[in-house]
Amino acid sequence: MDPSDDQIIEQTLGGETEAFNLLVRRWERQIYGLSLRLTGREEEARDICQETFIAAYRNLGKFRREASFSSWIYRIAINACHTRQRRQNQRAEIPIVSNEEADSNIELASDDRGRSVPEELERDQRARLVRKALQALPPDLRQVIVMKEYQDLTFAEIGEILDIPVSTVKSRLYTGLGQMRARLERLRGVL
Repeated sequence: MDPSDDQIIEQTLGGETEAFNLLVRRWERQIYGLSLRLTGREEEARDICQETFIAAYRNLGKFRREASFSSWIYRIAINACHTRQRRQNQRAEIPIVSNEEADSNIELASDDRGRSVPEELERDQRARLVRKALQALPPDLRQVIVMKEYQDLTFAEIGEILDIPVSTVKSRLYTGLGQMRARLERLRGVL
């Protein structure tokens, strides 16, 4: 049986520093996916993922365990995304993810076997439009959508991570999805 996050934290704090690698392996894909969807850049997401785990390791002794480790690590990643985006906004606009970039390193749950070329092209075009619509959202709406729809977190978990009430999480999700829907309709009309 795999050790729990809390057990791994205890081992790490007890001097078994290599134990922390288990937490990295357990959470790196989710943190990378969150970072990629929030920033829209692969290189940026890799850097944020690395920064997140370095910060978590350095501050592990300060982790109070009032929340779960997953909530804590997501919070660190979101803060790292915000910090980078603020720096980017001061210098220049953040480019939108390229056509293939967003999903190239994240496995898709769907099975592509048996699809025709036109079906694949249509699927890819829809995915590009969704990424564009997602990147156009304000960060507070985008992060809730990413955590709910891509990270599959519950409303309560998102509220805990963002330190906001569940009602605010739901409001942001529905507002963001509505804005995405409207943008997608406009984008489809342009094509």
